[in-house]
Amino acid sequence: MSPTLDLKADCANCFGLCCVALPFARSADFAVDKKAGEPCRNLRADFRCGVHAELRERGFAGCTVFDCFGAGQKVSRETFGGRDWRSDPGLAREMSAVFPVMRQLHELLRYLDEAVAMPAAEPVRDDLREALDRVVRLTEGAPAELAALDVREVRGEVNVLLLRVSELARADVPRRGKDRRGADLIGAKLKGADLRGTDLRGAYLIAADLRGADLRGADLIGADLRDADLRGADLTGAIFLTRPQLDAARGDAGTRLPAALGRPAHWPGRPAR
Repeated sequence: MSPTLDLKADCANCFGLCCVALPFARSADFAVDKKAGEPCRNLRADFRCGVHAELRERGFAGCTVFDCFGAGQKVSRETFGGRDWRSDPGLAREMSAVFPVMRQLHELLRYLDEAVAMPAAEPVRDDLREALDRVVRLTEGAPAELAALDVREVRGEVNVLLLRVSELARADVPRRGKDRRGADLIGAKLKGADLRGTDLRGAYLIAADLRGADLRGADLIGADLRDADLRGADLTGAIFLTRPQLDAARGDAGTRLPAALGRPAHWPGRPAR
């Protein structure tokens, strides 16, 4: 990640915005219902989670796979200048409207930052840098500007570039797999499958059996990997893969990952040296 971009969540410098602004419904991922703008019952007075070390055990697995990509501290410390919704209750609704927008912008920055650094992206690197600079400028807008921003339009423009980068990066992958963009692969039996260079953008891989699968160079942007079995799978060189996707999946010491991504703490075993 570029040292000039703050895309790593820093909860110590955030006012618990993900625990307030976002809604969740009682399910396997959340133990209770919560409305948007309503503080989570586990949020402490210091804006930290009171059950952070036991989220999975207490039925809040959904919280463990969420990443704001640094949007929380951006909104808390810069957009609103350090003013918080508890000291100034009038800010609660505005902050709740701005945070989801900022989160999407920071996610786009995460993908653009990765794309700019790819050797294969040389033909469009200038366009990528221009897009990245534009999104950065958008994140610096006033609260009212951010709340009114059409993020779908921004995403659409950036996506054109990311698609081009994906094609360039996967062009030389040997025996490139069949495109599976947006495919319904829920529970699919893909053990040992050769998925090198496959376009899996937005694919539904929920609970898919990917044990020992070869996913080198695959495009995984937006792929739903909840409960996917990645034990022994090879994801080295996979593009646009994020830590939240890995946190939602199951892996082990034999799962090979891109160097820039850490191994989820809940995965059993340690990687072989």
